[in-house]
Amino acid sequence: MTATKSFNAYLLDFFKKRMVDPMNLARSLRAALIALIVAVVPVLAATPASAAPLPTIVLVHGAFADTTSWDSVAALLRDQGYQVVTPDNPLRGPAHDAAAVQRAVDSVSGPVVLVGHSYGGTVISNVHAANVEALVYIAAFAPVQGEPAALALDPIRFPGSQLLPPALQLRIVDDATGIAGKNIDGYLAADSFHDVFAQDVSDATAADMLAHQHSIAAAANIELSGSPSWASTPSWYLVSSADRVIPPASQRFMANRVGAHTSEVEASHASLVSHPADVAAVVEAAAGR
Repeated sequence: MTATKSFNAYLLDFFKKRMVDPMNLARSLRAALIALIVAVVPVLAATPASAAPLPTIVLVHGAFADTTSWDSVAALLRDQGYQVVTPDNPLRGPAHDAAAVQRAVDSVSGPVVLVGHSYGGTVISNVHAANVEALVYIAAFAPVQGEPAALALDPIRFPGSQLLPPALQLRIVDDATGIAGKNIDGYLAADSFHDVFAQDVSDATAADMLAHQHSIAAAANIELSGSPSWASTPSWYLVSSADRVIPPASQRFMANRVGAHTSEVEASHASLVSHPADVAAVVEAAAGR
């Protein structure tokens, strides 16, 4: 008797002693295997091979502020696992400032959601980078090509801005980009800052924001904007409905013109400070989360 026949005989004897029909066992095993495949395949099909990486969030501040204005929003986003970059906005003019932000965006490997507050909206509108997947405007300017940001404060079409003297002041500053190393900058007077810029924050918070105020070149708001990146990039806009700097009607007009996903919050111009959770939620929506 060969070794194979001996082994087969052993198996038959094994099954008989235990009163197991080998044919029935084979059929049972096949049925169990089919049931397992039916149960597992849908689960595997529904599970992505790997989760898509979270985009990096780049937050661009506006006039009368610095990067600290984003602190609370940045903290919330980091808690959700996002990498957050807050580049300095020089506040010298759309072309100059967009170049500075462009360098920050170009340094990011992977997708970016680019967010601008106030004048920062003008800046992000002039950034053109292949890795920017979405733009977010927070109470921000969103100009078309050939339009200055100041046009959004037109008192005839959009009355209500309090960004006027005596709240708005001018001074001569040292500026390497200016004529003979000088420039004329605009800033908010200390006694008007809280009421005009951030009426919905505490006195202590307003004082801290005032201490971090950065003036903006007066020419920045009348410099003509370039081709807008929002024309080819999905955009979101959060309107501040109690804004005393950019009238809410102007914000709604710009958001509609952009074709942005638009929502509103009952907030001052500084919604990123007074309502950071609302702002972070819009950014996450733009990130597809």
